[in-house]
Amino acid sequence: MLEPAADGEHGARAFLRIGGLTVARQQLALALSLQCERIVCIAPALSNPIVELQHLAERGGAQFHVIPGGRPLVGLVTATDEVIVLADGLFASTAEACDLLSDGQLVLVQPIEQGLAAGFERIDLNHASAGAMRLPGRLVERLADLPADCDTVSSLQRIALQAGVRQRAIPAPGQDGLFWALVRSDTEAHAIEPMWIRQRTRDTQQLGPSRAIALLAVRGLGPALLHAGSGANAILVAALVSVLLAVSAGWFGWVAMGFGLCAIAWLLRESAALLVRIERDESGPRKGMDGLGAFAWLIDALLVLLLAWGSRGDAMQALPHRLFPPLMLFALLRILAALPTGRWGAWLTDRALMAVVAGSATLAGLASEFAHGGAIIAAAAALALLGGKNRLTRP
Repeated sequence: MLEPAADGEHGARAFLRIGGLTVARQQLALALSLQCERIVCIAPALSNPIVELQHLAERGGAQFHVIPGGRPLVGLVTATDEVIVLADGLFASTAEACDLLSDGQLVLVQPIEQGLAAGFERIDLNHASAGAMRLPGRLVERLADLPADCDTVSSLQRIALQAGVRQRAIPAPGQDGLFWALVRSDTEAHAIEPMWIRQRTRDTQQLGPSRAIALLAVRGLGPALLHAGSGANAILVAALVSVLLAVSAGWFGWVAMGFGLCAIAWLLRESAALLVRIERDESGPRKGMDGLGAFAWLIDALLVLLLAWGSRGDAMQALPHRLFPPLMLFALLRILAALPTGRWGAWLTDRALMAVVAGSATLAGLASEFAHGGAIIAAAAALALLGGKNRLTRP
């Protein structure tokens, strides 16, 4: 963390931001993902941003050290250690970089034209550095023989190559989801940010209408939210407010308005899910239950309640009876979505779409018919899919 940003207005290049993440924060995430037990920052002094990194590293179970140059590193590394070295300003996608650096001791390189164009150091006639390596700890001792003001990363790279540590070429950036850049100025950070956001928000599965709309919104407005520091949290708060307003609207008899607010809440939820991917450097949907998964169940419960309120009935004591059809509808939709439905799976889980259709049925006075008919159709579709699956697997 020694190199200043090229524009001279944003401090060290380690604290330039891409998609709300600083270069240093991304490097720390990579080191913790590789299960490093000790994090060493080479920086001129301890500052507030570095203290924040220290707290994150210690919460991740790693020790944290700040040293002014390469020589003190000798006393922190033993011959039996392995050392992950990341160049000042390297910003790489965590999962893909972990795969590359988990392949034993190596020096990552890239074709000379690709590397020099991206600002990396030349190694030989055909290769440029990729700014990352995994070395045996015994090689670090040789830093003691070099001048105190030597470039630590460059020196370790030269030492490793002289010692015969193998080279491994990285794929071209963008291939297999790889994002690999040397960020030297705020201008460069802003230039590559759209590519970073596109890669972190891409889907290998079919998109439903809501996710497609959310994707357009996040790619257009996401950078502003992420740089403001609000990101997914602000969007989730707005989604929760929409849910509360939808409940209030349904309670006072404005059921169609409640469905509209529910659709807005789902769109906000989808946008928050995409922002979470960027903030946590994830390439796909998260598995298992989390806050976003719980919110999806909350939306289902709200849609069931709104459909019950919108169904025909003269007295509130009939509400339990009116809850049953929509409850069956959404239970069957979840079962149906878990079956191999192909491209229709994204549509079956799109609750904004369901809210719009249910709201239209309510305005037409057909909420009860929609709940009953939808449950029958969902049950028939599930039985048809299960029957087809059984025929395919029958010996």
